[in-house]
Amino acid sequence: MEDFEKKVIKDIIVEVVNLTRATFKEAGELKKILADDYELRFKKIVVDISQCDFIDSTFLGVLVVALKNTSKIGGELKLVRPRSDVLSVMSNVGSLKIFNSFETLNEALQSFKAN
Repeated sequence: MEDFEKKVIKDIIVEVVNLTRATFKEAGELKKILADDYELRFKKIVVDISQCDFIDSTFLGVLVVALKNTSKIGGELKLVRPRSDVLSVMSNVGSLKIFNSFETLNEALQSFKAN
């Protein structure tokens, strides 16, 4: 299985992170993947980090920058929430509050239709 999997659902791009540990080693790859999505003019992006048991600050930083970059082009970036341990750490440091995040991929996809 690839570390990252891309799915296109209508006008929404979904980047699935197939990692239990998302660290600085993989952060550069995610940054490049998201940059490619912007070049392809996707404005609706979902990053599914539900399989992650651990996310380091560098990987989280890439997600924060991606959120800012998506906003700059008039788009939206949404997260599928990580597992409970990562979720509690993200909540404690306040980073979860800046993301529009959902329990499931389906909920994240449906949220675009609600806009």
